[in-house]
Amino acid sequence: MSISIRSGCHSGRRLLTHLAAAALVAVAGSAAHAAEGPLKIGALVPMTGDLQAYGQTSLNGIELAAKQINEAGGVLGEDLEIVLGDTQTRPQAGIDSAKKLVSIEGVSGIVGALSSGVTIPVAQSVTSKEGVPQISGASTSPVITGLEDNDFMFRTVPSDAFQGRALAEVVDRDGLSTVSIIYVNNDYGEGLADSFAAAFKERGGEIAERVGYEKGNASYRGELSTAASGGAEALVMIGYPQNGTTIIRQALEGGFFDRFVFTDGLKAPEIIDAVGAQYLEGSYGTAPQALDDTAAAKTFRSGYEGAYGELPPKPFIDTAYDATYVLALAAQAAGSTDGAAIRDALREVANPPGEQIVPGEWDKAVELLAEGEAINYTGASGSIDFDAKGDVGGSFAHWVIRDGKIVTDRVFTP
Repeated sequence: MSISIRSGCHSGRRLLTHLAAAALVAVAGSAAHAAEGPLKIGALVPMTGDLQAYGQTSLNGIELAAKQINEAGGVLGEDLEIVLGDTQTRPQAGIDSAKKLVSIEGVSGIVGALSSGVTIPVAQSVTSKEGVPQISGASTSPVITGLEDNDFMFRTVPSDAFQGRALAEVVDRDGLSTVSIIYVNNDYGEGLADSFAAAFKERGGEIAERVGYEKGNASYRGELSTAASGGAEALVMIGYPQNGTTIIRQALEGGFFDRFVFTDGLKAPEIIDAVGAQYLEGSYGTAPQALDDTAAAKTFRSGYEGAYGELPPKPFIDTAYDATYVLALAAQAAGSTDGAAIRDALREVANPPGEQIVPGEWDKAVELLAEGEAINYTGASGSIDFDAKGDVGGSFAHWVIRDGKIVTDRVFTP
């Protein structure tokens, strides 16, 4: 499925810049996509499966960035095209979709996947080998930091090495001293469970039981019985909406737990609707979130609401938007749609020094780049300063379920 958003005119300066860049690339003998037609970016998102609740909203963020860029003249004088691939929240389906995006659709970059358990095998077997930069706006496993990915794997969301500390701080502030952890048995679940457990113990807390679970089971009563056997005051849940809903229901029905702590993968209104607001009142969790009073965040919110209506209280929308925007900026700076050239320009456009660029300033960025000036993109989700491993820092939301709604209590840096 190809999604192309086309509008806007192209200035003579941009066209000349594009032609000059194409000529230079041709002279240098660059391969693959270099300045050959429009920039295509693959949207590798879960339209089905465990993380379906975040698929469409993440795609909205990607499409919004493309729409705004195209309205301002496009990338290298042509409209940016978005091509969708459904991961189904399954590793093999994600790999298959990524291969199609690269080999058949000819994308020069990929935004996604969401699940770390999909992102990691895609990075290892597809993007790092095919020379296509991949930026995830949702995959938080600490394993990603050390991947052998030929520097083609980036992310616009902070690692769970940070979220674990944020979650421990929130649980400690709530006065809980003993908790059990139930986590989805994949890189995301295990990595965040490790990070939280270590940080909570440093604060003097105790982990009563720690239980992994497999996705897709009809019953989790055995895992819940084990988690409840150690005298925990609450259950820390690390997982996804589909199975998470089943676990919460069975925890309540079996009298195992009635107090829950969540992470970013369970920050979904669909869970409240499925379980019942009265049973989750006061439950809380953490998720990566930028301060919402910055110029970048306000511009993003206004654009989203204009295109799609109210911005939902879900993570990964602004980070998907930023991943798309920075890939486009890198192509513009490189004067090429070649994957390696885009990769090499990512830190150039996202890191200091350089004049700050925020969402809605595509024209300004293009003009500065054409004049040989450095730029530093500051996104809707905060600073996108990629380190040597392609990681970024960030802040986190302490969010709470109140009156059936997900609300932000505070945004903080752990």
